[in-house]
Amino acid sequence: MTKIGRSRLTITLRKDLLPQLDGIIDGEKIRNRSHAIEYVLSQHLGPKIHHALILAGGQGVKMRPFTYEMPKPMIPVKGRPILQHIIKTIRDAGISDIIIVIDKQLGENIRKFFGDGSNFGVNITYIVEKERAGTAGAIRLAKDKLKEPFLLYYSDVLAEIDLPAFMEFHKNRSSVMSAALNATDKFSDYGVVKLQGNTIVNFVEKPTGNSTFGLVNAGIFLAEPELFDLLPQKTPASLEHDVLPNLAKRGQLSGYPFSGKWFDISTPDVYERVLKEWPG
Repeated sequence: MTKIGRSRLTITLRKDLLPQLDGIIDGEKIRNRSHAIEYVLSQHLGPKIHHALILAGGQGVKMRPFTYEMPKPMIPVKGRPILQHIIKTIRDAGISDIIIVIDKQLGENIRKFFGDGSNFGVNITYIVEKERAGTAGAIRLAKDKLKEPFLLYYSDVLAEIDLPAFMEFHKNRSSVMSAALNATDKFSDYGVVKLQGNTIVNFVEKPTGNSTFGLVNAGIFLAEPELFDLLPQKTPASLEHDVLPNLAKRGQLSGYPFSGKWFDISTPDVYERVLKEWPG
């Protein structure tokens, strides 16, 4: 991948558009008028993310007894399955083609509920994980279906994240992957990162001892199709253990911190918090 170059232009705009243009300048994501014009043009003319891959094939052992007969993505939050909240977030970001990797045992519950996705405003196709493939192995199953940059979403994550802003961030990076990041005080439960600017230079999954880092992997990524060439062929294989640390060492992993609510629904304690705090 190559860095996106820029050319200097002189343009003339209608005066009544300038207040609207200035209104989107926040000094951070959009720094000045030139950046604002580039942002508006990229939203309308730039390459889009068309596909999302959701990993929904895990057993959800830590969420038992809920997951003995129900896959974790189908656990209800505010009257809707976790996965339905995720699909709405993805759909609202303008992505309508979704691939879901499901478990061969309980995954049919997901297929029966969502069908082809038409009732939820999206188009869903399914891949059945016939053996425990791990997160990297599950991604590898979609290799033949994803030839463009794609959104990768873990099916037990609820997040208030601006996906269009995340996509704009990734588009302007030269990384194989960009990882959404959030803050937590329970570093030992997650993949902890060290950032230099927007680049993740160290990634440690579930570190032991006292961590000196401050942000963790939120389970939401944007990836280039080159990722498939970097996935290990062994089964099972872990994105967190086998891929992300190596990408970080190569400078090919970007980090996108966001401050909205974020829940990795991995235990009954977290689920209890979600029921109280998720806006629905």
